Order: sequence, then structure tokens, then C-alpha cells
Amino acid sequence: MFTGIIEEIGEIKNFQHNTVLEVSCHKILEDVKLGDSIAINGVCQTVIEFSKISFKVEVSPETLAVTNFSQLKAGMKVNLERALTPTTRMGGHIVQGHVDQTGELLKVEKLDNFYNMYFETADTKYIVKKGSITVNGISLTVADVNETCFKIAVIPHTFENTTLSGLKIGETVNIETDILGRYIEKFLSPQDNKSKISMEFLRENGFV
Repeated sequence: MFTGIIEEIGEIKNFQHNTVLEVSCHKILEDVKLGDSIAINGVCQTVIEFSKISFKVEVSPETLAVTNFSQLKAGMKVNLERALTPTTRMGGHIVQGHVDQTGELLKVEKLDNFYNMYFETADTKYIVKKGSITVNGISLTVADVNETCFKIAVIPHTFENTTLSGLKIGETVNIETDILGRYIEKFLSPQDNKSKISMEFLRENGFV
């Protein structure tokens, strides 16, 4: 589990056959161990090898299919975050590192002291105004949303200390919606709340 507060910007060192991904970084490696979870652009991955300057993960076909990892190349920058510990401050929101879908940057507006960024995505069902969303692993607040796109308002600190500042129009990003919304839908779904009591149940238990 993660918070969406980016700790460091790493750099892709190598992506062997779109299977073994190596990322160069510094801070993330301070206490890394084999088997640790690290979010790379919001995608939870497991460390299989590391050195003093980089770590490696194995990327599954499923991850390649649902994220922007297939577009990663040596030299590209990525957002990095280590998994939560019991003493971590919850500065962002609950992020699983399980990407729902990808989106595309449509437009960037530079205002006096912040930026408006617009993203298009296939499904905005779980995206709500003033709710939380994760874009490339960054915990952000939705400023507005419609059927096909959403807007986020980004403060300078977040813009300058993540890969948001380097995004180009049309570039693909990883999107994870707030898990709370999906759980609420599950609980309220008529299919899941269908009464288990039937005439057959009543007869079997001696009520009729």
C-alpha cells in the first residue's frame, strides 16, 4: 500500500525484452530489501535485485497490458515511492499500486501559482469532483470531471518535484481511482444485496 506522495524521481536504466526493468535512483535504495514493494509511476512492483545505484523488477504481461510500461525506454523519468510502514504519515490517500486504466494528457494551463492539467480517459465512472485520484503514482485531487476527461489543479511543488512537469500533450499516464468508491459500489450493488431469503429457504427451515 502507498500514499501517492512521491519520494524520488528515478530514471529507467534498462528494460530487457520488456520483462526485467532496471531503475536508477538513490533515496529509494536507503533501506531496500529483496521482495520489497516499490511503486513505479503508480504501479506496485517487487524488487528482485538491487545495487547501490539501481534496482530491478520483473514486469508481468498483465502489467504491460493495463499500464504505460510498454512505452518505457532507457533515459525516461519515473515517479518512485516505497510501500507504507506503520509509522508513515498518510499525506496522500490510500493507493494500492493497482492501475485501473491509462489516460492521455490533453492540455496544461499555467496560472499564477498553480497548473490546471486535463486528462482524457475511457472511463470516469469512479472519478468524482473533489475526490482523490492517482496519476503516474501521484496523489491528486480532482478539480472537475465529465464523461470523458478530468481536470486536476497542481501546486508548483508537486509539478516541479514529480514527472508532471515533463509530461507532453498526448502522453499516456497510469490512472488508479480511489478504492473506496469501488468498495461502496460493490456494497450497494443490487446483485450483491439480493435477499438470501426465499420461499424455499423458509420451507427448508420450518417457517412455512
